[in-house]
Amino acid sequence: MIPQTFIEIVGDILGNTEKGLSGSKIASLLSAHAVDYDVDIPYPSYPFPPSVPNKRYALKKNLSVFDSKQQFKIIKELCEHSELKNLPEVKDLKIKLLTRFKGLNTDIDMVNEILVDETRFWLDDYTKSLKQYNNALEKYKGNIFERNLLDDLRLSLELLVKEILGNSKSLENQFSDIGLFIESNNGSKELSNMFVKLIDYFTKYQNEYVKHDSQVIEEEVEFILEITSSFMKHFIRMKNRT
Repeated sequence: MIPQTFIEIVGDILGNTEKGLSGSKIASLLSAHAVDYDVDIPYPSYPFPPSVPNKRYALKKNLSVFDSKQQFKIIKELCEHSELKNLPEVKDLKIKLLTRFKGLNTDIDMVNEILVDETRFWLDDYTKSLKQYNNALEKYKGNIFERNLLDDLRLSLELLVKEILGNSKSLENQFSDIGLFIESNNGSKELSNMFVKLIDYFTKYQNEYVKHDSQVIEEEVEFILEITSSFMKHFIRMKNRT
């Protein structure tokens, strides 16, 4: 179950006086979930009664009446709200939710959400690459397992590598530069060789399934997505240490 201490943190962050959701949105969003789950919440409408000290209090009390699986889903959706999702503290809260209480996630039917969220976080400063990465994820979430999904991933990775290495080479021609970059950032020779092999595999896979317009194997899409995400995340972290 989700302990009350975590609910307290959720309320403080998502109901923050300056950056959090407004009192009216807290009431309306939680009321909608209350209807969906046939649950009575103490503060379904706004303005709140005089006895309610602040909107954070109302959010915590409303959340407390749902069971743990319902709380997980509600908190996750609140973290993904358009007004909150780009705040660093909200991103961190969502990662903690997904990590600590993953057993409550009833929507695990896609690629590793924690890895995806972390990769998006690291890609914040690389807008061109992030755009293509998000395009690939939207296709994946929509079960659109087509060559365009892999093409988006390939382009996202290529744009990131170009920007980090400061050149305009295609992915196939980056092997030596990537190896030198890793070694110059105190990465091991074995790690360098592994990254080169991963890109080599990715490139060959893309040549077969993207350039030749062959049928994509759905079972392999998740694997390719996660390999690409892990590579990009680690590559950016190495760059940030320079």
